[in-house]
Amino acid sequence: FVLNYLNTTTIAFISLISLLFFLFRFSKVSHTKEPPIISGSWPLLGHLPLMRNTQTPHKTLGALVDKYGPIFTIKLGATNALVLSNWELAKECFTKNDIVVSSRPKPVAVELMSYNQAFIGWAPYGAYWRQLRKIVTLEILSNRRIELLSHIRVSEVQTSIKELVNVWSNQISSQYGLLDDTKSSSTNDEPSTTDYVSVELKKWFAQLTLNMVLRMVVGKRCFGDVDVENKEEAKRFLENIRDFMRLIGTFTVGDGVPFLKWLDLGGHEKEMKKCAKKFDVMLNEWLEEHREKKGLGSEDKVVGERDFMDAMLLVLKDKPIEGFDVDTIIKATTLELILGGSDTTAGTLTWAMCLLLKHPHVLEKLKEELNTYIGKERCVNESDINKLVYLHAIIKETLRLYPPAPFSSPREFTEDCTIGGYHIKKGTRLMPNLWKIHRDPSVWPDPLEFKPERFLSTHKDVDVRGQNFELLPFGSGRRMCAGMSLGLHMVHYILANFLHSFEILNPSPESIDVTEVLEFVTTKATPLEVLVKPCLSFKCYESM
Repeated sequence: FVLNYLNTTTIAFISLISLLFFLFRFSKVSHTKEPPIISGSWPLLGHLPLMRNTQTPHKTLGALVDKYGPIFTIKLGATNALVLSNWELAKECFTKNDIVVSSRPKPVAVELMSYNQAFIGWAPYGAYWRQLRKIVTLEILSNRRIELLSHIRVSEVQTSIKELVNVWSNQISSQYGLLDDTKSSSTNDEPSTTDYVSVELKKWFAQLTLNMVLRMVVGKRCFGDVDVENKEEAKRFLENIRDFMRLIGTFTVGDGVPFLKWLDLGGHEKEMKKCAKKFDVMLNEWLEEHREKKGLGSEDKVVGERDFMDAMLLVLKDKPIEGFDVDTIIKATTLELILGGSDTTAGTLTWAMCLLLKHPHVLEKLKEELNTYIGKERCVNESDINKLVYLHAIIKETLRLYPPAPFSSPREFTEDCTIGGYHIKKGTRLMPNLWKIHRDPSVWPDPLEFKPERFLSTHKDVDVRGQNFELLPFGSGRRMCAGMSLGLHMVHYILANFLHSFEILNPSPESIDVTEVLEFVTTKATPLEVLVKPCLSFKCYESM
């Protein structure tokens, strides 16, 4: 009887414990459910084959939203990445959970090509990033310093426009003989393509923005009126930039399968080290030139003549920051400003022109705004830009349709977190699909259409500065783009001056090719050929 009693008691106790354990596990699972993971994962590689077999991964992952919903997981080798595709989830991440997602992962490319995460954009969240962000925000990219360097932006835009006018003038002169003032001004006649000169705008914008950024950052130019020695230096620099942009977005086998990193399959690491070394040699030369010409800590130079490297030397002096010496910080920040400031700006300008050429009525409306506020007798000034509301709407709509970095810059969860009711584990990468968020039909009527007017009516209060989570081309929260203000200055000023200075024609009756390719940023895959003709008084060009 005692044995039977013990057996019965034991069985009942075990059954009770089992029931409680089951209820506990069920309760725990229900409260820590994880987001769905997309199918098709490969052993070891995860979804890397899916990502590597497309030039537009943002579109590939965006197409999966209908099946998996606005939040799901992909596997990048051994690492989980959380993909978000609506603004509510983005807001949840970048507001109450922002500090949890304010750090950066450390892929091989970043380790080898950013001075081991000395770039402010790639530095992990911590003391180094906070101190450098403060210096960059308050000293290097402050509104005051941006204003002090306005003469560089004016000079570079006017120089590029004048050079293009000279190309046009030489071509027309060779066709018709010397121009007189009546032929040089715009007319109301039907356009004849023989009066226009061809220009490849993607290249033109790239050269202009790189010259502009280089002068502001290190006081140099790559294109145009430069001496032979500097032309050779410029050639090497451009080759390095192309290599950097191709390599920085490369996801190596070592990133996905860390224990295979030492094999360097594909030779990517070797290429990255070589590219980083070339840049380092050049940056060391520039840094030494600045020290020799101006002297470390020199206070006598006119503030408006100091470039960003001057400013960094003056601010940092001999004070290292959290393990990084001064030279490394200056070289890393200099390189990041050049790469980030030129490539993204040129890309946005190119997409804006693609959209305007595809929608000539929008282009015409913008030209009318420019003629109304500026007229034909002078150039556009930076002080004019705030008055050009339709220009601002066009840039916003361009950034909505073509955000420079469609996944923003990758972030990493530094602790377990809950997003959208799902449990997200520490170490998971965050990939907000801005391209998809910006095309959400519940937020944006006719989301695939180019309609700048929406920012003058239904979405007139929506801005790009990280507070409206349905439009985040520069990110949001602590890690949003530090160079946003400078980038917007450049985009508006360059586009306004180019369109004000020239009549533009599409040389082909075919539709504009808008094929994308994603490397470090999303760019137009093919050149953008247009025909241009000066449309202002020649006195205006002569005054440049």
